[in-house]
Amino acid sequence: MQLTTKGRYAVTAMLDLASSDSNRPVTLDIISQRQNISLSYLEQLFAKLRKASLVKSVRGPGGGYLLNQNPEEVTLTSIIEAVDENIDLRRCHGKANCMRGRMCLSHHLWCEVSDQIRSFLSTRNLQQVIDDYSHSEKIRLNNE
Repeated sequence: MQLTTKGRYAVTAMLDLASSDSNRPVTLDIISQRQNISLSYLEQLFAKLRKASLVKSVRGPGGGYLLNQNPEEVTLTSIIEAVDENIDLRRCHGKANCMRGRMCLSHHLWCEVSDQIRSFLSTRNLQQVIDDYSHSEKIRLNNE
């Protein structure tokens, strides 16, 4: 799969932002410290997330970033695509030319798997992931 740290870090940073107090902007420095992601890398990611209208920036003292939509409205696919990641398992990227200019035997398999991954990520939003995490943490704490 072509999903690299760029996509994973973008989703993680957006989850951090979504789980923060939604009325107060969060600085990239705080997200960097909490999630152990390089500040300069976050700056690059958030420029793309802002361009895709997923976040908005607040300037000045007390500034930072806020979600531009409710967490229920932000799908994982929208985040991954905003940072130019590709959800595609095919080496040929859909061109069907990976076997010396011809379609390989497994082309349709990888098309189907890629579609399933895209479909799953399109149905998952930030709020669902946060809720799932909170639920699993409660279970973990109860079992300790």
